[in-house]
Amino acid sequence: MRAIWLLCGLVCVAFALIGVVLPLLPTVPFLLLAAFCFARSSEKLHDWLLSHKVFGPMIQDWNRNGAIKPSAKRAATLSIAAVFAISVALDVKTIVLVIQAMVLSAVLFFLWTRPNA
Repeated sequence: MRAIWLLCGLVCVAFALIGVVLPLLPTVPFLLLAAFCFARSSEKLHDWLLSHKVFGPMIQDWNRNGAIKPSAKRAATLSIAAVFAISVALDVKTIVLVIQAMVLSAVLFFLWTRPNA
């Protein structure tokens, strides 16, 4: 079972790294999931992730207070707006835009109702 948790954690880290440069994938949820998986599979990787100078503070803020830094909230909001603007520019079907707007609005609501780190 540890090998499965380890594999899931590594896949989550890979998705998080892709999400750093690709606005369609969120970074922090994948890092939180990776930390969860590593806690069940590899103490060394779990400690590495929590002590990482870029990703560690985000995970620790979330674990302590369910908090997100305002700069991360702004970056996520800009990313979401960019994705929606691209969809509009590509003339995506109206029903897809409506669904996308509803989902992205829910994400933004969740994001901005979390405490600031």
